[in-house]
Amino acid sequence: MNFSPRQQRPRQRHVRIGDRNIIAEGLETSLWRDHSHRAMTASWPRFIATAAAIFVAVNALFALAYMAGQAPIANVADDSFPFYFYFSIETLATVGYGDMHPQSHYGHVVASIESFTGIFLIALMTGMIFSRFSRPQARIIFANAATISRHNGQPAFMLRMANERLNSISDATAKLWFLRRQVTSEGRSFRGFFELPLLRHENPAFMLSWSVFHIIDDASPLAGLDAADLERLEASFTVTINGYDENSAQIVHARKSYAFGDVAWNHHYVDILQSEAGQVRIDYRKFHLTEPENIAGN
Repeated sequence: MNFSPRQQRPRQRHVRIGDRNIIAEGLETSLWRDHSHRAMTASWPRFIATAAAIFVAVNALFALAYMAGQAPIANVADDSFPFYFYFSIETLATVGYGDMHPQSHYGHVVASIESFTGIFLIALMTGMIFSRFSRPQARIIFANAATISRHNGQPAFMLRMANERLNSISDATAKLWFLRRQVTSEGRSFRGFFELPLLRHENPAFMLSWSVFHIIDDASPLAGLDAADLERLEASFTVTINGYDENSAQIVHARKSYAFGDVAWNHHYVDILQSEAGQVRIDYRKFHLTEPENIAGN
């Protein structure tokens, strides 16, 4: 069987989901496909660098177009590329200092085309920048590790979160998912998803700290499992938060994934709340700390 060069050397994309490194092969990608998503998900340095590169490339192309004419622009010294490039920037940015200007039909035609192109590019860039700034983002802090200890006399899976902005997120809802490897009776392996019921899964006004609990009873997917079982099953946990941000008047989302090694067994979170003279103090410096559970005291 003959294979095309693309089949022999499949393209690879690296995606990180939680702590797992995923390599995707065989996807057809294109520079011009889904450019809006690329612009929204790129980091700010990469976004700015790409925009600057496009800006330079477009102006360089128009500078070459001007050079193809017979003295299309007045006051261009030595008919050199840098001056045509500067004039292109002035035209594209609608600056127009006045020292250089079109002086032939050819120059006016190229300048008109560039002005029309500039309208689209400026509008496109303005829209993308506005979308990046206006996109709602929740500043939720998740504890570095999940814990399993006792809650009201029962073993429980616990997670602690906090609202970094200290503003109000109304009707906040938390969901916890348990992901594990499963094998069918035919011997096929697949990834199973199980939602873990939570105590305190809703918060009417999420402003400070918030802890959620999943009781590990006989009906729990975690019943009978220990740390070695979670590693064998390649287990992970994903918690999602949704709520209404009253400051931005928009719905915000946050997500955090934990691998099996991120679960502290027989540990509980260090208390971060202190009451002093009628005031409640929250020490976020202890937010990620856990300590061993006092089994004897329970």
